[in-house]
Amino acid sequence: MDQPKPKKQKVLLMGKSGSGKSSMRSIVFSNFVAKDTRRLGATIDVETSHLRLLGNLTLNLWDCGGQNAFVENYLSSQADHVFSNVGVLIYVFDIESREFDRDLVTYASIIRALSERSPGAIVFSLIHKMDLVNDHFRERIFRQRVAAVRARSGPYRITAFPTSIWDQSLYKAWSRIIYMLIPNVGMIEQHLRVLAAALDAEEIVLFERSTFLVVTTVTSPVGEMNPCKDRFERLSNIIKTFKQSLSKTTGLPKANPQFAEFGMKTTKFNLFVGKFTFNTYILVCVGPGEATFNTAVLNTKLAREHFEKMEGLGKGVGQGPGEKTAGNNKEDAADGFGGKEKDDGGEGSSTGREVSSARDAGEGPSSTGGEEEDSRIVEALEGLTVKEREGGGGDDE
Repeated sequence: MDQPKPKKQKVLLMGKSGSGKSSMRSIVFSNFVAKDTRRLGATIDVETSHLRLLGNLTLNLWDCGGQNAFVENYLSSQADHVFSNVGVLIYVFDIESREFDRDLVTYASIIRALSERSPGAIVFSLIHKMDLVNDHFRERIFRQRVAAVRARSGPYRITAFPTSIWDQSLYKAWSRIIYMLIPNVGMIEQHLRVLAAALDAEEIVLFERSTFLVVTTVTSPVGEMNPCKDRFERLSNIIKTFKQSLSKTTGLPKANPQFAEFGMKTTKFNLFVGKFTFNTYILVCVGPGEATFNTAVLNTKLAREHFEKMEGLGKGVGQGPGEKTAGNNKEDAADGFGGKEKDDGGEGSSTGREVSSARDAGEGPSSTGGEEEDSRIVEALEGLTVKEREGGGGDDE
């Protein structure tokens, strides 16, 4: 079978100078820690970078300087160059800005230029530096800003997030963005559900290899009982910090993976994180017991080849970035607060579970022929798992 050509997505990262664009880009994609971003200078004109992610997806990220002179050029002489063939616009607003009305005028001009040249683009708004707002007023101020941004967004249905480089909110926002762009995420989710059933896993989390952003999750009823609703983004933050500490002790570049796998065994659960496919790491949480742990590790390794082949296909399940529910709901604009389970992807939900639930209910494009599709997936994974007695390395007791 011929391998499909890599799917490229042009992503514009825009916002006023000093709003924090380059800092968040450095943390997410270059493994900086928050305190190291203080030495970053202002972006001059446009800085481009190519980032290879899973599913044959390559991000062509344009970090656009926000100084007035540059913005004027983007909107005039460089408009066709900057705003043509855009897949995603990520616009960053500084919550501390004293010229918010002026910022909105600039944003509206950018939206107008984008709609003329890339009407199918997806727009995200990040209300940044939210750590500087008092906790008691944070949600109210965020919603007010989002309402004002939405009113200037023209034909686009924006998805907005409150973000800060000092907590996991940055990972939540970027995980959602990356999820929207992966071409074969539906297929990955379906096969992960089958793998989770074979492992009797309480939870499986798939991370992108270089950024450790959450790609998707599969959670059992037991896993749903976990009271920590932002645990996936916290895990991204913790594992990236662990990688940075390894970089200091090994002398390897920060961008290197630096570890193959590690595990944790307790009386209540077992957990391991390890390399999965070329572009992903996987976290698997199972019940207690040595045999349970060893079997899960072995079966996960046996499933690698199957997922690597599937990832290489880079084909979705009848859906493109513009068709995913996560970014096309106008009410998504206030989805960062509350700690509640919300249909629009709020603080207490995970993108993987949202879309999985929609598809299971027959709302998504991949839900047709559900039983037949599950049968094909099981058949594809047949022979890749072993029984617990074969993988056991000790007594459960």
